[in-house]
Amino acid sequence: MKDHDLLDAAVEERLKRLETQVRSDKVMVAFVAEFSRGKSEMINAIFFAGYGRRIMPASAGRTTMCPTEMGYDADVPPCLRLLPIETRLQPQALMEWRMVPEKWIRVDLDVNNPQQLASALEMVSQTRKVSQDEARMLGFWNPQAPEDNPQLDAQGMVEVPKWRHALINIAHPLLKQGLVILDTPGLNAIGAEPELTVSLIPQAQAVVFILGADTGVTKSDLAIWREHLLSEDSHSDSRLVVLNKIDTLWDELSTPAQIEAQIQRQKTNTGDLLGVDISKVLAVSAHKGLLAKVNNDPELLLKSRLGELEEALGNGMLMGRQRILGQAMNSGIQELRNETGRVINIRKRDLTEQMMELTGLKGKNSSVIKHMRSRIAQEQAEFDLGGAKIHAVRSVHLKLLKEVFGILGAKVLKAEMVQLGQALGQRGLKLGVKKAYGETFVRLRENMKKVQELTGDIHTMLSATFKQLNAEYGFSLQIIDQPRLEVYLTDLDTAERSHLQYLGIGNVFKLAQAEFSERLVRALSTRVRSIYESALGDVELWSKAAAAQLDAQLRERRRNFVRRIEAIDRIQQATGGLDERIDEIGQQEQAVEALERKLVELTAYLMAANEGLHTPIDLVV
Repeated sequence: MKDHDLLDAAVEERLKRLETQVRSDKVMVAFVAEFSRGKSEMINAIFFAGYGRRIMPASAGRTTMCPTEMGYDADVPPCLRLLPIETRLQPQALMEWRMVPEKWIRVDLDVNNPQQLASALEMVSQTRKVSQDEARMLGFWNPQAPEDNPQLDAQGMVEVPKWRHALINIAHPLLKQGLVILDTPGLNAIGAEPELTVSLIPQAQAVVFILGADTGVTKSDLAIWREHLLSEDSHSDSRLVVLNKIDTLWDELSTPAQIEAQIQRQKTNTGDLLGVDISKVLAVSAHKGLLAKVNNDPELLLKSRLGELEEALGNGMLMGRQRILGQAMNSGIQELRNETGRVINIRKRDLTEQMMELTGLKGKNSSVIKHMRSRIAQEQAEFDLGGAKIHAVRSVHLKLLKEVFGILGAKVLKAEMVQLGQALGQRGLKLGVKKAYGETFVRLRENMKKVQELTGDIHTMLSATFKQLNAEYGFSLQIIDQPRLEVYLTDLDTAERSHLQYLGIGNVFKLAQAEFSERLVRALSTRVRSIYESALGDVELWSKAAAAQLDAQLRERRRNFVRRIEAIDRIQQATGGLDERIDEIGQQEQAVEALERKLVELTAYLMAANEGLHTPIDLVV
C-alpha cells in the first residue's frame, strides 16, 4: 500500500492497531480459591505437567501468598518480577507500579531447568513478620474484624506476604498464544488489594473458582463468591466452579456407583448454593491428574477428570475469546479492503475518463486541444472553490471532537476522583459514602452518554457531507459506523459493582482506615481512566478514518486534474504525443487492475489465516 501511495496516516494507524491487537490480545484466566483448595496444584497439572514435576509451589505450608500473573512477552527475557509489599504504603496504584520496572525485584528463569524454575517460583510463597501497626497500614489487620486477622506469634508479630504482586514471564507454548494465568491468594489477601477485585478479576475472560470436594462450599468460600465473583453481567460461560480433590472421596469401602453418587450430590449442592448451572460445576482431582501426566497413566488421568476442565477452558472459554478476536480482525481487514478498493476504483475511473478524452482528440486540430485544456482548468478551479465548504465542515468536526476530548480527558476524571477521595477521606465512619460513590458513577455515565450524543452529531454531519460530495463530484465516500460506546457504559457498571462491595456495612471499619480508602480510590481511578482512554481511542480512530477517506479522495481528484493537464500539454508540445499518452494510460490501467488483484489476494490471505484462530486449543502440552 505504501509503495502505491495508498497508505495514509489514518489507514496506517488502523493497520497498526489491528496488528497490535493480534500481538497483544490476552486471554486471562483467573484461578480463585481460599487457601488449601489445591489451586496451585491445578495450575501445575494443567500447564506444567510437561516438566515432570511441580513448578508452582503447592506442597504443605507452601502456597501462593501474593497475586501472581503468568504470561509471555517476547521483549522481556524469562524472569520472575516481584513487587515488595511495602509499596502499598505509597500512593501509586498497582497499575502505575507496572510502569516502573526498576522498583521490582527481578529473578531470571531458566525454562529448560525445572529445578531452577521451581526454586525461583517458590519466592511467591514468601512471607515476612511485621508489627500490628504495620500490618494494619498494609491492609492485613483490622481491629474491628478480629475473626479475619492472621494469628499473632509469641512476639506479637503478624505474618504477611513479602510481595504485593508477582509477574512471571515464561515462554510456555500456551502463554505464547496469549494466555495469561492470574493466580490469586486467599480471601484475606484478595480483600486487602482492591485493584485485584476492581480491575484484574472482573476483566478476566474466564474465572475458575476452586472448592474442596471433601468440604463443599464453606463460609469463606461463599464470602469470596458473593463479594468478588458474583455479578449480574458475568457471562454464563465465563465462570467455572471446580470441586477439587475428588480423590478424597475414593473410598475403598464404597462402590464406584456410591462414589459417583456422592460426587454428583456435591456438584448439585454446590450449584444450588452458588446459583450456578450444574453444567458449570466440574469435579476433578488435580493431584491425581498431575501424577497421571507425569507417569503417563491414561487410566488415572481419565479417573481424575482433569480432561473435562481442560476441555471447558480450551474449547469453551478461550476458544470463544479467540473467535471474537478473529471476527474483529476480519471485520477490520474487510473495512480496509473496501476503503482502499474505493480509492483504486477512483483511479480506474479517472484513467477511463482520460482515455476517453484523449481518444476523442484523435484527428482534432490544436484549437480543439487548447479548448479542452481550458475546460479542464475551469473544472479544477470550480473543484478548488468547493474546498471552502469542506473546510467549514472540518472546522465543525474538530470543534465537536475537542468537546469529546474535554469530556473524557484526564482533567475531568481527576476532578471526579478528588471529590470521591474527599468523601472517603472523612474521619471516622463514612455513612454517606455510598451516596457519594453512586453520584460519581452517575456523572461518569452521563459523560459517556454525552460523548455518544456528540459522536452521533458528527456522524450525521459527515453523512450529509459525504452524500453531497458524492453527488457533486462523483466521489465514493462511505460513512463509517460511529463507535459503539455502549460497551464502555457496561464497563463502568461492572467497575461500580465490583467496587460497591467495599462500601457495605461489613466493610465500614475498613473504610475508616485512611490507607484502605486511599487504595480504594486509586484502584478505581486506574480502572475508570482505562475505560475512558479506550473510549477516547475508539472515537479518535473513527474520526481519523472518516477524515482520511475524504483526504484520500480529494487527493486523487487533484492528482487527476494535474495528470490531465500535463497530458494535454505534452500532446500540444510533441508530435505523436497523443498515441504515446494513450499507450501510457493503457499500461496504467493494467497496473491498477494488477494492484486491485493483489489487494484482494493479500487481504483474503489474512482473513483465511484468521480461520486458524478457530481451531481447537490443546491444553495438554
